[in-house]
Amino acid sequence: MGDKLLTGRCLCGAVEFSLDAGDLKDPGACHCSQCRRWAGHCWAAVNAPLAALSITKGEDAVKWYRASDYARRGFCGACGSSLFWHADKLDEFKDRIAVALGALDAPTGLKMVEHIFVADKGDYYDIADGLAQKATF
Repeated sequence: MGDKLLTGRCLCGAVEFSLDAGDLKDPGACHCSQCRRWAGHCWAAVNAPLAALSITKGEDAVKWYRASDYARRGFCGACGSSLFWHADKLDEFKDRIAVALGALDAPTGLKMVEHIFVADKGDYYDIADGLAQKATF
């Protein structure tokens, strides 16, 4: 794995985790209706190998919600913090996990590079940061 280890936690601290930053995909924001409902707005995450994530505290506090036929969403059962998105039923993604950028401790050294599912974004905001925008995935 890589040389840099990122750490993070939920709002109440019941769940803590580490993330090996060796093979992260560039972070982005998802504007699909599920992510907006789950996060209260768009959901920003970094995609990592599943093996790079280690729950260091409160593994039993992580609850999973089956959000679709192919993906589940992980959150803290105590405070409700949105933490993970895992497409565990899709062969091409089941070995990777999306980790909420907002749950990571600073400094991360990460920079957002794109917005996905902008065709589904809410009508109450504009995306004007100059990053790449994809209609879907």
